[in-house]
Amino acid sequence: MIKGLLRFIVAIIFILSGFVKAVDLVGFSFKMEEYFEPSVFDMPFFVKFALLFSIIVVVLELWLGFMLLLKFKLKFTLSALIALCVFFGFLTFYSAYFNVVTDCGCFGDAIKFTPWESFVKDIVLLVGLLILFVLYRKEWNKKDDYSSSTKPRNNKFPSIAFGLFSGIMIFIMAQGLINEPIIDFRDYKIGTDLKAEKVKINKNPSEYKTFYSLKNSKTGEVLKVNQDDYINQTKYWEEGSPWKIEEDKNESKLMKQGYKSEIAKFKIEDPTGIDLTDEIINAPKAILVFSYHPKEVSADLLKKVEAKVNTDKTAVVYGISTIPTTFKTIKNAMMDGTAIKTIARSNPFVLTLQNGKIVDKQPAKNYVD
Repeated sequence: MIKGLLRFIVAIIFILSGFVKAVDLVGFSFKMEEYFEPSVFDMPFFVKFALLFSIIVVVLELWLGFMLLLKFKLKFTLSALIALCVFFGFLTFYSAYFNVVTDCGCFGDAIKFTPWESFVKDIVLLVGLLILFVLYRKEWNKKDDYSSSTKPRNNKFPSIAFGLFSGIMIFIMAQGLINEPIIDFRDYKIGTDLKAEKVKINKNPSEYKTFYSLKNSKTGEVLKVNQDDYINQTKYWEEGSPWKIEEDKNESKLMKQGYKSEIAKFKIEDPTGIDLTDEIINAPKAILVFSYHPKEVSADLLKKVEAKVNTDKTAVVYGISTIPTTFKTIKNAMMDGTAIKTIARSNPFVLTLQNGKIVDKQPAKNYVD
């Protein structure tokens, strides 16, 4: 009873974790890319394979989780899940200890975990898997729970269930890769009112405080001093003070969590730095063409997208990317690349707003068809 319940809980956690990532494989691949950046493992060569790695990880989570649920090839399944959990545990510990990847994407955009929360979750799962390994060790002599060592039974249920499950998951993953996620867990889902979200954010903003790293040039002592103490205590900054700020070691810490929304990062500027955000979210209609990797966009596709958006004379139209010369016949605007990836799951991508509310979003190739 206890081991069956524990097996069910652990299996469901892996299946759910794999499912929310399977829905949005491109989004999970963006998280994988962060691990290959210079500030983390410094392996830029693997960035191009981030999507492939994401698919492998998700498939392993889904298949192994479902096999555990069915008690199918239990020794192999538990061994593989333990290895997978150790791998995830290493990544989340590294992220938490060195504070490099602030969201591992363990449950996609559905549930957000801090790095330390992700690490604790992996440790708890690992302990659960080890307990299951010990509890089920007496069954290793069986081929699986649907066959007997003395009299083989023709039970096709696990194979049929596994095949059906795999087919459904493949469809869901393909839908997210070709079009848009079949279930959108992001803050930028259709129906989101960007204007209303901005109001909520402004009414309840998060509060941060800067902590300066100060080094005494005479003694070599190093202190962490918050911005208020630094200003109020003249010994840190008066003329002749031995205390010097170590610029690259200053930290900004969250003191009060305000209204949490990815819409806080929705800030669009023209190439000269003028903020266009209010103009866009207050327009009766706005069509925005996003590109997070403008150099990789097909010139022919970009030409077709621009031609189509230019036919709508009632809309405010902008092409938004990380390069100020990406678009040729529509106005160029700039946005942080990470923020664009939060909105767009294809490159390029078209977002339509009406009075600041998202009414349509789709890959550019679908938009022009």
